[in-house]
Amino acid sequence: MSERYNSHILVMEDRGTNGSPESTGTAMSPHGSTVSFHNIHYKVTQRSGCLCIKRKTTTKDILIDLKFSGLMKPRLKSLLCKGCGCVVCSFLDVLAARKDPAGLSGEVLIDGAPQPPNFKCLSGYVVQDDVVMGTLTVRENFRFSAALRLPSSVSQEEKEGKVNRLITELADILLDCHLSRYSTLIIIIFLFVYLSALAPNSGYTCEPHNNPADFFLDVINGDSTAIAFDRIKEADDSDPDRVTSSRQNIEDHLVQEYRGSQYYGETKAQLEQITMNREYSVKTPSRTITYNTSFSTQFRWVLKRTFTNLILNPQTSFAQIGVTVFLALIVGAIFFGVKNDQSGLQNRMGALFFITTNQCFSSVSSAELFITERKLFIHEYISGYYRVSVYFLCKLLSDIITLRTLPAIFFSCVAYFMIGFKATVEAFFLFMLTVALVAYTATAMTMAISADQSVVAIANIFMTIAFVFMMIFSGLLVNLPSIVDWLAWFQYLSIPRYGLTALQINEFVGLQLCGDIPLNGTLPPGMTCTGEDFLKNQGIDYTTWGLWQNHVALAIMTIIFLAIAYLKLRFTKKFT
Repeated sequence: MSERYNSHILVMEDRGTNGSPESTGTAMSPHGSTVSFHNIHYKVTQRSGCLCIKRKTTTKDILIDLKFSGLMKPRLKSLLCKGCGCVVCSFLDVLAARKDPAGLSGEVLIDGAPQPPNFKCLSGYVVQDDVVMGTLTVRENFRFSAALRLPSSVSQEEKEGKVNRLITELADILLDCHLSRYSTLIIIIFLFVYLSALAPNSGYTCEPHNNPADFFLDVINGDSTAIAFDRIKEADDSDPDRVTSSRQNIEDHLVQEYRGSQYYGETKAQLEQITMNREYSVKTPSRTITYNTSFSTQFRWVLKRTFTNLILNPQTSFAQIGVTVFLALIVGAIFFGVKNDQSGLQNRMGALFFITTNQCFSSVSSAELFITERKLFIHEYISGYYRVSVYFLCKLLSDIITLRTLPAIFFSCVAYFMIGFKATVEAFFLFMLTVALVAYTATAMTMAISADQSVVAIANIFMTIAFVFMMIFSGLLVNLPSIVDWLAWFQYLSIPRYGLTALQINEFVGLQLCGDIPLNGTLPPGMTCTGEDFLKNQGIDYTTWGLWQNHVALAIMTIIFLAIAYLKLRFTKKFT
């Protein structure tokens, strides 16, 4: 595939009046649909500047030169374009109802009728970028699409039959040069029909063994060998104004040749027949997303695909568990067998602090959860595959179970007993619960930060800054009661603080650190003999409520961050 062309494909199939497939259940109608476009013009609003006071709003015309009309009948159609983000690609986005209607004027009609509000959900659209799950096979991707885009009235056997028939037809298309017999309207870049007949009449001849697609684009851009030879004979082409003028002359010449062709006359007559006695709508077209399946069906299929993708990507699932176990062994070896003395006090604090901060920074990997699949999510969501809530819950569950809960369990089982923390069943499970809660909260905050980001590196910077700032107020690097009042409130935003405090209460309550107390009952200055004394010096409420209020705080923060992440994902850009 040449990198000079974009591969946008638009496929449309006949639907009933209510937007659902016709009762025959066929994937392609025997008649197909005719798409006509009338006076298309598209513009976007751009804002520049950082401050609200200095922000400037400008309007940029995208399809100003496409203010024309045309139609495409039910047979294979083709368009050529050069370069990403070109006019032809934007034009296809307009036909597929994938552009913001606020900047769109003109009309796109299907068999003479306006596009339904849920047209995005009734048409298939293969965009330039790869927006399929790469770990799945072609059949599995088709099966996923059929399960969610076909209504529940179609049985699973019928859906499987459609998948098999579609794969067979695609194989036949690749082997057939007689593509016009397929009735479904397909608009695809790379193939062409009318340019081949138009080029010789326009005075341009494609050289033998030259790629016709390259030749047509070279002519349009003024780069063909014939045009270049004429430039050398006539004048120096180093003048940019002369080059621009020459290209404009070529475009004008091609336009005039097209308007004088028989195809133009036939198209114009058909358009006049379609628009006869029809008044154009001046109001902005609406865009609605509809679903053919229930919440439970969507949840089952999306969750299945999500876990399948995790299994087929061992570097994001099994590898992380392996790294967690390895890290637990390292930490356990460093703090192995802590003693009940002053050195044991320091080692316990160091181990608990490291475990807490490690859970926070390990959650940075969840930044890729929405960023790497952003294009896939937007494409499938606006095509009516599933609801935002379904996608969000499935991604959350897959990440929480496989990448947060399991690593927390393995880490606790290895590190807890190697370090020699309090040897009671209750203390062990409270330790595991606290570690998992810290991982959940940190992951939720990472999702909240990265949900509207498009670059992983930018999200990582924000999260790293946030976690480093939280570490300062965790309770180890600085004595929290000694912080001035106007800064002390930052501690309530620190995830590591809640986790470290809960782990300290769980470990130090009931702990004796001095062994035998001297006969005179006096202790050396600065020496702490009980865990309760140490917690009191740190300003920590070590009662049962003091322990659980840290867990409650982590749970509340998790809910808040997840709500922010969902809202960001819910109101993400709806048009591509």
